[in-house]
Amino acid sequence: MCGITGWIDWDTDLLHQARTVQEMTATLACRGPDADGVWLSRHAALGHRRLSVIDPDGGVQPLADRPGADPAAVLGYNGELYNHRELRTELEALGHVFRTRSDTEVVLRAHLQWGRSAPTRFNGIFAYALWDARREELLLVRDHLGIKPLYWHAHASGVLFGSEPKAVLANPLFRAELDAEGIAELFALPAAPSAGHGIFRGLHEVRPGHLLAVTRAATREVRYWRLESAEHRDDAATTRQTVRDLLADAVERQLISDVPLCTLLSGGVDSSAVTALAAAARERAGQGKITSFSVDFPGSADRTPDAWRTTRDAPYVAAAAEHIGTLHTTVLVPDDDLLDARDAVLRARDRPGWGEMDASLHLLFREVRRRSTVALSGEAADEIFGGYPYFHDAAALAAPTFPWLHGKATPADLLRPDVRAEVRPEEYTAEAHRRSIGEVPRLAGEPAADARLREVFHLALTRWLPPLLDRVDRVSMSVGLEVRVPFCDHRLVEYLWNVPWALKAPDGRAKGLLRDAVRDLLPPQVTDRPKSGYPSTPAVRYTEVLTARAQELLADPNAPVFELVDRALVRRLLAEGRPLPSPRTAPNPVGGLDHLVQVDEWLRAYRVGLR
Repeated sequence: MCGITGWIDWDTDLLHQARTVQEMTATLACRGPDADGVWLSRHAALGHRRLSVIDPDGGVQPLADRPGADPAAVLGYNGELYNHRELRTELEALGHVFRTRSDTEVVLRAHLQWGRSAPTRFNGIFAYALWDARREELLLVRDHLGIKPLYWHAHASGVLFGSEPKAVLANPLFRAELDAEGIAELFALPAAPSAGHGIFRGLHEVRPGHLLAVTRAATREVRYWRLESAEHRDDAATTRQTVRDLLADAVERQLISDVPLCTLLSGGVDSSAVTALAAAARERAGQGKITSFSVDFPGSADRTPDAWRTTRDAPYVAAAAEHIGTLHTTVLVPDDDLLDARDAVLRARDRPGWGEMDASLHLLFREVRRRSTVALSGEAADEIFGGYPYFHDAAALAAPTFPWLHGKATPADLLRPDVRAEVRPEEYTAEAHRRSIGEVPRLAGEPAADARLREVFHLALTRWLPPLLDRVDRVSMSVGLEVRVPFCDHRLVEYLWNVPWALKAPDGRAKGLLRDAVRDLLPPQVTDRPKSGYPSTPAVRYTEVLTARAQELLADPNAPVFELVDRALVRRLLAEGRPLPSPRTAPNPVGGLDHLVQVDEWLRAYRVGLR
């Protein structure tokens, strides 16, 4: 996996801007610790940082279609194409001659052969920039589900882009500013940001399943993939087998790597299924045991369960690892390490995130990276099979808002009255929900209950899943680890999109379809384990330190967070011992404190101006 950045400018000769492009590229060094490269022309500049996974010697980037100073096309690519071997064979039959074994060159030649329709043939995770010198056109392309990030900013005479905001921020044409829309995203919709919004004023994301075409005349967004609703005709047995086959194929494809690979094993059915299928595929290939990793905290055995974290991971991790036969390591994360990791996580995400949950993930990934370069994750199974509590909560399903916000406070409750009047968080949230519901592909004649669940699945895939994928990508790439997500294989997502709820949750069992499809691979206690969310630290010290930092902010008359947040309200809530509203929907008494302190740290570190 890699980091890409670049600059299109119709008025400036970019041949004289090498230093700025190199500075933009250098910000992404953590994403690509193995190599770097810059390509310059008069109106286009591309920068690349490389994490070598496939063809370490031949996949140097940016990659031109031919040697020399006058290429027809140049590519900066971040991703993995899991069907690159099949596409290479097809392209060779059409007359293309390859210079490398890399999937990067397959992407480049696919575009030379098929143009803008090339991404429709791809199976993988990707975000890339293709400069077509013949047409003087830049294409920015992002994978079907948005697993790999890609940001862009339109300036007066062109476009800046990068895998992360920090690359765009390194160009003097872009300023870190926060306007009313960004405030609404940060405080009212922190768990479900609007598709395409980059928080900073004027910064956008290429939306999943889309490409952005940039020419002198215009910048246009084109959708190359969408979900399509149709009647599901397979019976229960066929549906189970199809799910099993699609998932097994996705896992096996994603084992392709020229560097060490492992799995992330939480002891839930999702990650355990991926690990079991990976182990079986390696056994068929005559390879050794799969390595797996999990995270835990001191004192976690004493934690009281809640609606989102129903059971402790450790016993189920042990049962799954023993049954599958993995080489397993549990990473234990002490409180002090969590506190020390906060700044690294803020720099990784370029925005306030999810506090200690991000910090523990960073520490887990840091340890994984010492032994592996690639990790397979069970992320996204809950979104496509319906595993979250809100899928099974009648009140949440009936609520006229995002179901995960039903009955929940958000950090927007802390905004100063004058800021609230400008931002209008309730109106902003209602309009975001209305737009999202309007995008749902309908199925004529579908019963009302199924139609509503289709809406909720679409919200989960387009609003809930993207920030989870972004979190995993940004935190993993901050330590140079590539995380792959087999449940996000677009073929599996397309199939499950039309499977009715009665088959996804047989007998009312959450994710019953998945559980039944992989039951032969796992011990019963793992297969039937109830949904339990990502663990959080049960220790007291983390809360004590954050509370002290919040008190320091209250005493600081120049704390920038209080240009947005009501100081008196925060003081009163803390004095009464009441938790601040959290950006996370899962129960987390320290989440609101984390958010308050992180917003202040972010405003200072990134010198964010308020508009």
